[in-house]
Amino acid sequence: MDKRTLTLGHSPDPDDAFMFYGLAKELIPTHGYKFEHILQDIQTLNERATRGELDITAISIHAYAYVSGQYALLPSGASMGDGYGPMLVAKQKFQREEIARKRIAVPGTMTSAFLALQLWLGKPAKAFDFVVVPFDQIFNAVRSGIAEIGLIIHEGQLTYQNEGLVVCEDLGVWWGRENDGLPLPLGGNVIHKRFDPAARKTVSDILTASIQYSLDHRAAAVQHALQYARDMGRELADKFVGMYVNHWTLDYGEKGRESIRRFLGRAFEKGLLPHRQELEFVV
Repeated sequence: MDKRTLTLGHSPDPDDAFMFYGLAKELIPTHGYKFEHILQDIQTLNERATRGELDITAISIHAYAYVSGQYALLPSGASMGDGYGPMLVAKQKFQREEIARKRIAVPGTMTSAFLALQLWLGKPAKAFDFVVVPFDQIFNAVRSGIAEIGLIIHEGQLTYQNEGLVVCEDLGVWWGRENDGLPLPLGGNVIHKRFDPAARKTVSDILTASIQYSLDHRAAAVQHALQYARDMGRELADKFVGMYVNHWTLDYGEKGRESIRRFLGRAFEKGLLPHRQELEFVV
């Protein structure tokens, strides 16, 4: 592969599709670079990042703790739960003590949702019962009885009522309540450190320009994103995009950086991560 062609991993979801609309349709300058878009679910992307396979990739903030030696965080591309986030849903409402004793369907052990769940329960993964299910099969797992609780991410946060389920806890709401109103850091974009700082900065600026282009051309970008909107019409897809592509996505800012430091720091203090993280951002 030509060294100017970079692999770019992201989820086949409306928010990522919206974010990279300008790039995918070649509507912005790319300064000689080409991008091969690789669409895979976030758990797969997290696992590939641990092996250093992709040049640039979307990643769970939880997974960043395991790849920070190989990858630097890009300042744009964040998915932040600002007063909302992954949800625990069930056929009936359960309290935390009850949930801790039930089987929970989760979308992957390296997702930020799973780390937030451990913090909320106050228990490491080995201390409660869970089953890993592809994120788009979690509703089915709860309905069929494979699990009693579902930990839902992505557009399931807007469609769970259609499945006859109720929210037991919104982990984004809980996190903000416990952390001075900070957003819950869920996902970000990273670039491999094999690229020199100048190249990292150029690529970072290209991705930021793509996000800005989509925000400036919202209608066209949402239309593009609709092809990845499972069980959502245009209005609901637009709402979902607005939840996860916004001012936080253009730049974390100091509050966003502090939310990551606190999220991973708390996890380390609770014994959920092997070492304390030093965040490295492309500047």
